[in-house]
Amino acid sequence: MKHLYFLMALIFMFDLSAQRREPLDITVDFESYDPPSTLVVPEHPVTQAKFPFIDVHSHHWGLGDMDISELIGTMDAMNMKIIVNLSGRGAERLMKMKNNIVKQGYENRVINFTNIELRSILEPDWAEETVKQLEFDVKQGDARGLKIYKSQGMTNTDSLGNRISINDPRIDPVWAKCGELGIPVLIHSADPKSFWNPHDSLNERWLELKLRPGRKRDANNPASWETIIAEQHDMFRKHPGTTFINAHMGWYPNNLQKLGELLDDIPNMYVEIGAVIAELGRQPRNAKKFFIKYQDRVMFGKDSYRPEEFPTYFRVLETDDEYFPYYKRYHAFWKMYGLDLSDEVLKKLYYQNALKVIPGLDASLFED
Repeated sequence: MKHLYFLMALIFMFDLSAQRREPLDITVDFESYDPPSTLVVPEHPVTQAKFPFIDVHSHHWGLGDMDISELIGTMDAMNMKIIVNLSGRGAERLMKMKNNIVKQGYENRVINFTNIELRSILEPDWAEETVKQLEFDVKQGDARGLKIYKSQGMTNTDSLGNRISINDPRIDPVWAKCGELGIPVLIHSADPKSFWNPHDSLNERWLELKLRPGRKRDANNPASWETIIAEQHDMFRKHPGTTFINAHMGWYPNNLQKLGELLDDIPNMYVEIGAVIAELGRQPRNAKKFFIKYQDRVMFGKDSYRPEEFPTYFRVLETDDEYFPYYKRYHAFWKMYGLDLSDEVLKKLYYQNALKVIPGLDASLFED
C-alpha cells in the first residue's frame, strides 16, 4: 500500500511539473479588460430625441467662416432645434459669427454666448470696459448669455501672478450687468473632485488620469476643489438678480442630495447635464426622483459636439433599459440604466427650461 501511495505521489508531482512547464497566460491589464456582457435584456437604442431639444452647452469656434448647413443637418437628425455656442469670444469675433449665421439664415437655430477677458483685471478701467463690451455684445452681437470657462478660479492669473477667484469683488459689476441685461451666465467651475484626489487604486477616475495626466491636480493646485466650488456658490448668493447656469450639474451629479440642497438654497441657480450622463445612468431610481423634484431647474447640455454620443443621453433619459454601455470607458467603466422620465419632465429638460432662461429663443420651433 505504501508503494501505491508513493507511485501516486510521483504521478501527481509529474503532472504539476508538466503544468509549470506550459503555464497558461492569464495576465490582463486593467486598461484592456473590458469583456462583452453575456446579459440578455431588452434593448431600445434611441437615435433621435423624443421631443425637440436645445443643447445649452456646445462649442463651435469656427462659426465665423463655416458652412453651417452641415451642422444643421446633424442637428436635424437628432431632433435638436437650437444649439447654444458658448464660445462666441466677444466683440469683432462675435460679430463675425453673428453675420455668418444671419447670412446663411440660421439665426433662430444657432445662438451665441459671449466671453470676457479676465487676465487684465488689474487695469484701472477693466470693469468699465468689460461692462461696455457686454452691452455691445448683447445689443449688436446678439449674444444671449455669458460663458465663464473653468480657467477662472484655476489657471487665470492677473499680471502679478495672483489667482483670480470666482468671487473676486472686482468682477461684481459684470455679474450685475448680466442681471440688468436679462442674460444668464453659464459657468464651469473646477472639475470632478476625483481629479484632486490621490491617483491610486481608490480613485474612480484612475484610468482617465492615466490617459489624460494633465487633468490631475494636487490638493491645493491652484486651490482645493472645495475652495473653488465654495467661491462659486458665494458669488451666486451675492447676485440674486442674475441667473446662473451651473455647468456639469456643478460637479455634484454623484451627490444629488447635496445638489438638491444647493438648488433649494440658491434659487437663481440652474444646472445642465453636460458630460455627466454617466453619473446619472448608474443611479436611475435616485436620479429619476431628482429630475422629478427639480424638473424646473435642469437643462439639457452635452459639451463636446459629437453626434454619435448623443444617443446615450437619449437612452438614459427616455428608456428603462438596463446595463448598456457608455461611450467613453475612461469616464465610466460601469454600465448605464435608463431613467424612463415622463413626457412632462422630458419637455422641461429638453427645451422648456431653456426657453424660460435664455432670452430671445424661437419658441415656435417647439410647438406641440
